[in-house]
Parts: sequence; C-alpha cells; structure tokens
Amino acid sequence: MRVLSFAHLSVLALAINLAACGDSETTSSAAVTVTPAPVVAPVETAQAATAQVTREQVIQHYADIAHATFADAYSTAQTLQSAINAFVDAPSAETQQAAKDAWLAARVPYMQSEVFRFGNVLVDEWEGQVNAWPLDEGLIDYVDGDYQYALGNGGAIANIIANQSIQVGEEKVDVSELTPELLAGLNELGGSEANVATGYHAVEFLLWGQDLNGTQPGAGERSYTDYLTGENCTGGNCERRGQYLKVVTSLLVDDLAEMTAQWAADNSENYRAELLAESAEQGLRKAFFGMGSLSLGELAGERMKVALEASSTEDEHDCFSDNTHNSHFYNAKGVRNVYLGEYKKVDGTVLTGPSIAQLVQASDAAADQLLQTNLATTEKNLQVMVDAAENGTAFDQMIDPENTEGQHIVGDAIAALVVQTTAIEQAALALGITELNPDTAEHTF
Repeated sequence: MRVLSFAHLSVLALAINLAACGDSETTSSAAVTVTPAPVVAPVETAQAATAQVTREQVIQHYADIAHATFADAYSTAQTLQSAINAFVDAPSAETQQAAKDAWLAARVPYMQSEVFRFGNVLVDEWEGQVNAWPLDEGLIDYVDGDYQYALGNGGAIANIIANQSIQVGEEKVDVSELTPELLAGLNELGGSEANVATGYHAVEFLLWGQDLNGTQPGAGERSYTDYLTGENCTGGNCERRGQYLKVVTSLLVDDLAEMTAQWAADNSENYRAELLAESAEQGLRKAFFGMGSLSLGELAGERMKVALEASSTEDEHDCFSDNTHNSHFYNAKGVRNVYLGEYKKVDGTVLTGPSIAQLVQASDAAADQLLQTNLATTEKNLQVMVDAAENGTAFDQMIDPENTEGQHIVGDAIAALVVQTTAIEQAALALGITELNPDTAEHTF
C-alpha cells in the first residue's frame, strides 16, 4: 500500500513505520519454498545487433508483458481459490498445506507485476485492495494477548470474524453478512492504512496465522482446526472464519481478472488502449519510472531498509508465511523483465519481443551494458537471500541485530538496488527521458 519512487541518489534515510506482523497466534505448518529461476548473467541483447526496433513497438511489448504477468497472477489466484474452497469444505493438515502451497505459487507472478504499478496510476490506485501491507491483523481475527498494533488504531482489535458489528471511533459497521463489497469497504477503516481487510496478506494471515517468533526461526502456525466446525473448532467462529477466507479469496480473483482485462489487446476502451494512444516517449517514461521506483523507494527502501534499520519483523512483507525472500526476488525479476522485454510464464514458456534494452543499446551501448550488469548483480544478491532462507535463515532472522551475516545479506541486496537505480536513470537519459518527476513520499534519498 505504501507508494514510493526514486530520485537522484544520496544516503537512504527512511522513517520507521509500525504495523503488525511479528505478533502471531498459530499451531503448525510445514515449510514450503518457491525456488526462483536461476540467475542469468548479463548478456548483450541479441536482437539489437540485427534489427532496430521502434519505441512504439517497445511500448506495445511492455503492455504484452503486463498482460501476460497479470494473466498468470489471475490464473494462479483461481488455483488458490480452488485449494481454499477444498480446505474450508474439508479442513485437514493436508488441505491446509495445499492451500498454502497455492498461495506461495500465486505470489510468483504477482510480485513480478508490481513494476507496472509505479507510473501507471490505474494500477497503483487498484493495488491497495490487493497487496496492502503491513496490516493490523486484529481487525480480521483473534490475535495473541500481547499483540502490538499501530497506536491509535481502534480497528486493530475489532475482530470482524468474531463480531456481527464493529465500532471504530464514532463509526459503527454492520459486518453480519460477509461480502466482497463489505470487506473492500473496510480497508483503511477509520482512516488507518493498517486496517487491511482484503488481498493476498489477509489470505496469508488466515492460512498461517500470526508469526509469534520475532527474529527467531518459524513462521505462523495456525492449525487447520481453526476451520473445523462443532466441538473440534479452535479459535472460535470457525464457520465464519471459513466464510471470510472464501469471500476474501473470491474478491482477490475478481480484482486480478479486472486488471488482466485492463491490459488485454483488442479493447479500445481499456488501460492498454489508453497507454498506447499516448506518445511512445510517455510510455517509456512510465516504464523507467516503474523500474526505478520499485527498485529504490519500494523494494530497497520500504520493504528492506525500513525492516533492517529497526530490526522490525512488523515491516516484513510476507511476514506470516516467511516468504519474504521470494517476494523480494520476484519484485526485482519484474524490473529485469521490463528492461529486457522478456517474461517467463507459469507454464514455462518465455514471452520475448522488442525491448527497452535494444533501444538503449542502439543509443548508448555502455549504458545498456552497465544496467544489464547491475540487474544481474541485484539478482545474484537476492539469490543469496533466497538460498539463505531455503537453508533455514528467513528474512525476519536476517534482520536480527545479532545476525551479522544476515544483515550483510540484506544490506548487499539494498546496495545493489541503489546502484541499479542509478543505472536505470542513465539508461533513461540515453533515450532522452528526463522528466521522470519522482515522488519521494517524504522520504530522503
């Protein structure tokens, strides 16, 4: 939900924002990892040596990649929905794990889509309902007794699942009937961004539960018995909890279907048509703005440096599942996808076409090579983070102030993203893209 972008670089100095992720209540789940694609070394763009592409062709392909990425996010969300329906209808450790596996798989394409958020206002305005974080999970369900939440947020302990109506300040809301429209309307209840009732992280919390381990090993451990009915129900309100999980997942699928349609070809009235009707220069500006903003302000800044500086598990991205390392890896992969004009679909096929890299190489081969090298370095450093997590040291353990090695891993990834952003600016300048007008969101870089 946080929105940042990039500016001319100096020292990162970021404010520390608290929400609620390091406090959890749960019962048990098997560790699941999503293995990223292997790092690819920087290579010379093959097409550039043989054919000159136009800016218009590049922006058309940029839209193609956006559509393919959102289409994959939509299809994997449909698979997630099927797994969640099966889990709620027949709760067991096995059906719960299948739902968790489907959630982890769904994050792979979605995180690659976030590069299209920055610069494309339609996507940015839509994103809050889909991937808002951090969240005060006490708005949704029961939490641990020493649950720490955003100060002054009355919605942080509202517990929609346990109540037929909730009161936040002077606002009283009937929540007796759980519908997609109701849950969407509860986002930012009472004016607090920490009140998040929908999206991937609401689903994540309902599957894993709170992570009560802080910077120690372990993710959320919600038991499948939280979804059993009758006397075997734990946590109370099991049937309603299942209803909430089904409804919020249905809304996620609908939201992703909507965004996929916005990027589809052969529709004269969607966002893709609007983008292609603009000048190619403006399209390139949006693409560069997206790459730089995600690299620096969002990924290096909000998603890593904030958590690292404060050793704050509350600012970890996929905090309930301890999937943060993969989220960061695939965010960076999305930046690389846009620059190189390629995207590996979930079915294993690779979409390629006219790329920004080809344009830059034709104008300034050194700027292209620098950015490709930096993109590969970033991916290599994030792969180190992934490898560490898969070997038992999750992101929330890496930011422990006593974990020097882990802090270096995170710091190296941040540093690579900062350097990468400088190269993105240089590549933009090579194409005469100068008016990026970055929004620093009151952060200093």
